[in-house]
Amino acid sequence: MCGRYTVVVSIEELMLRYMSELPTNRYHTPRYNVAPMQQVLAVVHDGKRNRLGELRWGLVPAWASDDRLGSKMINARAETILEKASFRTLIGRKRAIIPADGFYEWKPYGAKKQPMRITMKDEAIFSMAALYDTWTSPEGQKVSTCTIITTTPNDLMADIHDRMPVILRPEDEAFWLDRSNADTAGLTSLLRPYDAAAMRAYPVSSIVGNVKNDTAECIEEQPVLF
Repeated sequence: MCGRYTVVVSIEELMLRYMSELPTNRYHTPRYNVAPMQQVLAVVHDGKRNRLGELRWGLVPAWASDDRLGSKMINARAETILEKASFRTLIGRKRAIIPADGFYEWKPYGAKKQPMRITMKDEAIFSMAALYDTWTSPEGQKVSTCTIITTTPNDLMADIHDRMPVILRPEDEAFWLDRSNADTAGLTSLLRPYDAAAMRAYPVSSIVGNVKNDTAECIEEQPVLF
């Protein structure tokens, strides 16, 4: 599962990283504790260029009768993505990237859990693979939503959690985003654990457990609680 993450870099850094146009009427502030059902920054390709915009985290399929399904669909499992009605059509036409510079998981210590932040060793921005869709309410309001794809853990994550977000290698990002790309086998081959040697994990404060806490204190390294 991927249920919390951070993106504390500037909008200019994101634009440079993804060669994206500035999103219209959007102002990005550092996010230290991004949670499901919030608006999140995402990169999609419009057929000509990458665009940086917002999607609501928690997928609502276009065919859904209401949007309550979103809170249950924050993640899509890579192993079954072609089997689920909510995801199998999206892999071929509605793929996105969710930029991040860290994500949180809770490491078990007996009956207790220690929140951990997982980042790249060089603290670089990375790309979580995602799918998106647009749902229209009975009143005609359009809501664009997304789900983050997860996979089995790498060696770093194995003793923290049994899932991790799919992180795309930089050289695979264009292939993933290309709207004309219908190579399902090639696309699903990207949905694998990221290289553990490039990543690190460190303990953080228990305040990240409350979504209301969205300050720099969330990412400060702390002693293990237990």
